[in-house]
Amino acid sequence: MPEGPSIVILKQEAAKFAGRVVRAVSGNSKQHVQRMQGQRVRAVCSWGKHFLIAFDGFAMRVHFMLFGRYRIDEDKTDRSGKLTTPRVSLAFDNGVLNLYACSVKFIEGELDASYDWSGDVMADAWDPKQARRKLRAQPDTLVADALLDQSIFAGVGNIIKNEVLFRIRVHPESTVGALPPRKLGELIKQAREYSFDFLEWKKAFVLKKHYQVHTKTTCPRDGNRLSYRKHLGRAQRRAFFCEVCQKRYPAP
Repeated sequence: MPEGPSIVILKQEAAKFAGRVVRAVSGNSKQHVQRMQGQRVRAVCSWGKHFLIAFDGFAMRVHFMLFGRYRIDEDKTDRSGKLTTPRVSLAFDNGVLNLYACSVKFIEGELDASYDWSGDVMADAWDPKQARRKLRAQPDTLVADALLDQSIFAGVGNIIKNEVLFRIRVHPESTVGALPPRKLGELIKQAREYSFDFLEWKKAFVLKKHYQVHTKTTCPRDGNRLSYRKHLGRAQRRAFFCEVCQKRYPAP
């Protein structure tokens, strides 16, 4: 599932379509996508894991789920070389945006009425104080689940979760309320900082080279074997962590 930084990259690549008129619409979406034909794109945005194309009075929201992909000015093919039918294809005078295997939904009205931009870890409007207030309201939540809560950290996904907790030396099964104030502050700060590191590494095609624990077997700090849980916490997501240098709050 693409995380927030990957959606920001799509937003940047698709920015050339802002202000352009949709000349043709196609795809296998069951939504009424033809409503976009002839409409002018007012803005290309992202919020967390949502890619958004805004028109007058409505917007198309795209969520890439587990296997979604996109192509700009090219088609996607399968392993046999056969063209893949997009969920939605938007043709403009200056190019084509193809979206595959994703969830498409229309949002009526202005996006500001539907999205709290201060909850997006990559947005200029990001508000760490608000994130702290939300975290304090759920002291019994595991930090691994809290980081994946899109109402607090929109855009954070499983890779960022694992790497942030390793950076701040916190065990994923620690509870939010047990974290010292300094550690809680580190968690909030690194959720944003690592997301921007992720963005730069992804754009440079070196993201996986920077993984410290995600999909790894040995701790780069102390050389101990990393722990792996296939399903951890309420979110039931994969967790990679070091039992030695990542402290569990409170200790069992």
